[in-house]
Amino acid sequence: MSVHNLLFRRKSIYPLVTFRVLFGALMTFGTARFWYYGWIEKLYLEPTFHFKFYGFAWVQMPGETAIYALHALIIAAALGIMFGLFYRLSALLFFLAFTYVELIDATNYLNHYYLVCWLALLLVFLPAGRAVSLDVLRKPAKALQTVPAWCINVLIFQLCCVYFFAGLAKVNYEWLFRAMPMAIWLPERTDTPLIGYFFQFRWVAFAFSWAGMLYDLTIWFFLLQKKTRATAYFFVVVFHVLTKILFNIGLFPVIMIFSTLIFFSGEKHEYWWRKILSVFPEKTRVKLTDKSAVNTEKAAAKINQKVVAVLSLFVLFQVVFPLRHLGYSGNNLWTEEAYRFGWRVMLVEKSGNITFYVTDSASPKKQEIVNGSHLTFYQEKQMAIQPDFILQFAHFLAEEYREKHGFVNPIVTADAYVAMNGKASRRYIDPNVNLAEIKDSFAERVWVYR
Repeated sequence: MSVHNLLFRRKSIYPLVTFRVLFGALMTFGTARFWYYGWIEKLYLEPTFHFKFYGFAWVQMPGETAIYALHALIIAAALGIMFGLFYRLSALLFFLAFTYVELIDATNYLNHYYLVCWLALLLVFLPAGRAVSLDVLRKPAKALQTVPAWCINVLIFQLCCVYFFAGLAKVNYEWLFRAMPMAIWLPERTDTPLIGYFFQFRWVAFAFSWAGMLYDLTIWFFLLQKKTRATAYFFVVVFHVLTKILFNIGLFPVIMIFSTLIFFSGEKHEYWWRKILSVFPEKTRVKLTDKSAVNTEKAAAKINQKVVAVLSLFVLFQVVFPLRHLGYSGNNLWTEEAYRFGWRVMLVEKSGNITFYVTDSASPKKQEIVNGSHLTFYQEKQMAIQPDFILQFAHFLAEEYREKHGFVNPIVTADAYVAMNGKASRRYIDPNVNLAEIKDSFAERVWVYR
């Protein structure tokens, strides 16, 4: 397929409309659910210390009123996306507010939050509000029936990356030849109706592991093929419904079930929307799906070099960034180096125990730290198995004991043990290293045992 056809051939706008409406609806529901269950308070207001992503220490936790206002803004913007009301502004506000909230505390990181950030950013630049929207109802001249192919293909490419790299990450010894962590998780779910009985058998864990790897590596390919698309989507639904039932992975399964509808042809999406819109008055239907703009769209089919350049950079980033862990030695499931932002989903079962010690370099004073006096249970659990969080907490302790307890150049050491994928717990970091003197960076963490 030529670059022109891949990027600039005119395609029906309706797959984009479906994506916009379902994305906005799901983000509205997800944020309202987050608020309803008290997770704003639990994850953002209760902690007195917040862990940061490298390079984003400047993102600060706002006050109580502000954090609730941010979530209210996310809901309002998601509704704006869903209904296509001030669409571009809504998409931009959603991206900024949602991303800011996710950057407040890195212990809350989930792969699907990262995916939502990317999808929201892409929507800012896509004309998804130019049909079946309140913007078109207000200004019918805005209506479009077709868009350049890249507007749809860029979303398809992003979803393909999620699947492919999730599958590639599963091509490892632990997943394929030890069936880990499935061999730990499935026996804990033998009470699952109908199928739970089988989870006690080891071979089932191997079957799930291999099937999961093959699914992730190939499903995107079959969704791209017209002949296999419907069957592939059936497996998408089955796979993600099953993972939703068995594992606590939030809204990720629903996001993928909704998002992968964009693989279907524009004709199918348009047929569905015509059926849905048939319940509205005829004059309204004409405005929502106005065809008056069709003739003006034909002139826009030329190759835009700026679009090609930007999309090339986007594709390069999405292909290279998930592979950055190859620049580090050791198993990144253990070291956590370059582990995040690589679509590594459900790969590991880890638990850790860590005790910090703060010593005054100018006196014999030494203090053993009670982690729970500074961190919530969830934060402590996440910190104990992730080296960058260990380092951040050590720096926090050094500053705390320098300012509040009068320690001179505090020395912070840690006695840390981690167990991974059913293996015995072993020492995680060098207990003799003064963590207060180490600055985090993209360099290999030599103080973490390989």
